[in-house]
Amino acid sequence: MKLTSIDELTDELIGKKGTPERDIFEYDLRMDIIGTMIKQARQKRKMTQADLGKLLGVQRAQISKLENNTKDFRIGTIIRALEALGAKVKLSVELESKKLIVA
Repeated sequence: MKLTSIDELTDELIGKKGTPERDIFEYDLRMDIIGTMIKQARQKRKMTQADLGKLLGVQRAQISKLENNTKDFRIGTIIRALEALGAKVKLSVELESKKLIVA
């Protein structure tokens, strides 16, 4: 029996790294993970979506959409939500071989 790694399977089903299909897949996966992290942190603190929304100045529905990755959000909203939940946020941007790290 031949074993296949998750990377090989992803390459075969989604596309190789660097292809547009793979980039979209990986972006969506990261956004799902961030949404899940926000939801778990909120629930751990026994906060409702309305509580977190009030803290951020947005409606409960926006928190639901953020947690379920059903809408594109500004990075500022995501960072504010994570910081409100006590997360330490670091942002790294690399463009044309120049790297910017915002802590």
